[in-house]
Amino acid sequence: MDIRPAEPADRPAIRDVARRSLQASYSLGPQAITSAIEEWYDEGRLAETLADGDRLLLVVERDEQVVGFSESVVAADDTGTLLWIHVDPAHRGEGLASELFDATRTHLEQRGASNLHGRVLEDNVEGNTFYTERGFEHVGTEQVEIDGRTYVENIYSEAEQWGREPLDDGNGRTVYVDHDNHERGSIAPFQVVFADETGEDRYGYFCSNCNTLANAMDSMGRIECDNCGNVRKPLRWDAAYL
Repeated sequence: MDIRPAEPADRPAIRDVARRSLQASYSLGPQAITSAIEEWYDEGRLAETLADGDRLLLVVERDEQVVGFSESVVAADDTGTLLWIHVDPAHRGEGLASELFDATRTHLEQRGASNLHGRVLEDNVEGNTFYTERGFEHVGTEQVEIDGRTYVENIYSEAEQWGREPLDDGNGRTVYVDHDNHERGSIAPFQVVFADETGEDRYGYFCSNCNTLANAMDSMGRIECDNCGNVRKPLRWDAAYL
């Protein structure tokens, strides 16, 4: 077994492993899986991922064949987010997911990310168990759109939970900044803001660069802080994050 950073020549194998893994682990229809593969792992997207210094794709080889991969991103200066661990169903039960997890953690730590978050769709029982068995705590949820349908994605963290901090939105309304849930920004991370303390109603984002609420949208549909120009960079490539 060999675990290494992905290379451009690995792109067809990455798509094949992702397809097999999604078919085995999620209650997604064939069209939804095809759409997800086209959206997240087409040639252009994979080329962007490989060229992005904040993103990390590791592949695991068995007998010179790619049989699994992990996808992660440095979402903040000290925090890495593990987006996917995919292992070909024919090679599950061999400890490859655990090896990929450990290797991903090491690579992210080398990039300065001492804290680790994990994301997994709610209906993947095995994936959710993977994080809870490693001591991760469930800290929130997100929504991801696949083929026009919205799915719930659970967010896990192994770091100390900071919770949600109340904040006046400037109009006399109290909103809640979630310090355990943040996304990349061009200058500094954006923390997710909820309209309610339970975290069920999304309000917007809080720019950690200038400590202000950031809900302005630029001409490309991206969230931009109109105070300092910090722009939210999507963790994923699908429409729910653009």
